[in-house]
Amino acid sequence: MSKRIARSIVLISAGLAFASAGHAQQPGGNVVVYTSNNAEAVQTVIDVARKQLPQVKIGTVTGGSATMLKRIEAEAAAPQADVFWSSSPNTLGAFKAYYTPYESPEAKAIPRELQEAGKLWTACNIHVAVMMVNRNQLGGLPEPRTWKDLLDPRWKGKIIVADPSGSSTAYTILWGLGKLLGPEGLKTLARSVVVSRNASAVLKAVAQGEYAIGLTFESNAYAYVAGGQKEIRLVYPTDGTFVTEESVVLVKNAPNAAAARRLYDMLLAKETQIALLESAFRRPSRNDIDVSKHVALPDLKSIKVFPVDDKEAQDKRTEFLAQWQAMQTN
Repeated sequence: MSKRIARSIVLISAGLAFASAGHAQQPGGNVVVYTSNNAEAVQTVIDVARKQLPQVKIGTVTGGSATMLKRIEAEAAAPQADVFWSSSPNTLGAFKAYYTPYESPEAKAIPRELQEAGKLWTACNIHVAVMMVNRNQLGGLPEPRTWKDLLDPRWKGKIIVADPSGSSTAYTILWGLGKLLGPEGLKTLARSVVVSRNASAVLKAVAQGEYAIGLTFESNAYAYVAGGQKEIRLVYPTDGTFVTEESVVLVKNAPNAAAARRLYDMLLAKETQIALLESAFRRPSRNDIDVSKHVALPDLKSIKVFPVDDKEAQDKRTEFLAQWQAMQTN
């Protein structure tokens, strides 16, 4: 285990009586969650769990989504994780053999299109791709309005994105840009951007003024706006942006399956999704929450969405990553 992952292991007391999911009192247990979520989101879930599951001990191991999924794959003969939370379908699909189907009672409030057909995963929240712009670092250049604006050679070295082989955020965005800009446009972008080791480093680099633009998800970037950094702006490109869900799965042959299902239910529950919206700006997957009553994010209907095929993104992941690597080196 790397020092970075070892430092991320957090043991928390959490609980058990989850009344809204219809669970009766049950004995406690241990749940190990592998997660790609940031500290704010993880802490929010821990806070909710203290009330809803007070007798279950939860351990979390954090890292990039693909890194965590590859770890689950490597541990398949003797699973160490019970729950993976979370990633997009375009990344989850490559690891289906390591999940257990489950239909949560909370799923009735989640649109069917946000649930995997075989019940291998269910969306916890929805992500919108944005440009995170530091207006103090534009250097006299006009703020970009479209993805195509980023192909201007004047932006070379001023844009940062995570490595798509380890980040589902970056994979979602770059796959979408490959469709919107075409192969030549994506190749031009590949030669202009700086690639970071992970998604969180993108946010910090833009917030600290190292780069003018970061390609990321809305929820992650908005945290800096909400935190008072007036120079940070979220741009929703007018040529269309990309929307994907972030889902939760149960690990196949999980050592603590019963407690894991209770945590899964909690992640989909209304109270948890509202808490994640208010503290970590995650758009809920549930259809019974009005986003505008909780945070100052634009209505999803007001954002132009460029449609992409998640199944194609899932099936062609290996091919796309090889092409992206080649674009950067050639």
